[in-house]
Amino acid sequence: MNNPEFKQNKPNTWWVSAGMIPTTIYLAFILIPILALVIRVAQEGQFLPSLGNEQVITAMRLSMITSLISVTVTLLVGTPFAYFMANTRFPGQRIVDVLIELPLLMPPVAAGLAMLMAFGRRGILGNILDTAGLRIPFTFVAVIFAQVFVAAPFYIRSARIGFQGIDRTYYDLSLTLGHSPWRTFWSTSVPLAMPSLIGGVVLSWARAISEFGATLVFAGNFPGRTQTMPLAIIGALESELSHALALALILLAMSAIVLIATTLIGSMWLRSRQ
Repeated sequence: MNNPEFKQNKPNTWWVSAGMIPTTIYLAFILIPILALVIRVAQEGQFLPSLGNEQVITAMRLSMITSLISVTVTLLVGTPFAYFMANTRFPGQRIVDVLIELPLLMPPVAAGLAMLMAFGRRGILGNILDTAGLRIPFTFVAVIFAQVFVAAPFYIRSARIGFQGIDRTYYDLSLTLGHSPWRTFWSTSVPLAMPSLIGGVVLSWARAISEFGATLVFAGNFPGRTQTMPLAIIGALESELSHALALALILLAMSAIVLIATTLIGSMWLRSRQ
């Protein structure tokens, strides 16, 4: 016990005690609103009846469909894009990096207004779209546009970090064995980057299903057509609080389930690769 090396490695009890205070405050700051939501739903006693409400069901269905489509589009476009950005150097790359990150910092309402100025009837592409017989704003497609705009950067950033973290030796070895770059991508790069890809998908989906500002401005709040769960919560606050509470609790439960499932899948994936 008198070993100086042991004393050196022993945690500083003062620092641990001091760290517990902000940790406790922050955890309480997170847990109290969540518990308050659950308690209020239980007090209202209208959770199950609210689930049978047509407007609630429609908003849930619309949110699930649009968010899944948005994540699928993000996967199809964002994965090769992230791989390209992780393995290529080209002039103007810093500008592209800024454009990728910009939607993360851009206020959602401003993002919705920007898309309206681009794709709206009076937008810079409005005449072209009208000539082609296409109308995007305030439609189902507009919801997907808004979700992809704000959510895709989360996946691209995570996927890019995952691809950049791969040891180049594995890639070179696969090519040496005669595998094509396409096969190397699927058999080597994607499996090695899978934890980052899964994490990116979860972040992207969570951002898409919770999107509010850009959707409201660009797609509107039309029940059955563009009213997603966050928009339905705002609408229900003005008329039926129990419906708003039910939708909020569903979003909370969905987020928790997806987060736990993703953690378990990531752990199993890592164990299988060892």
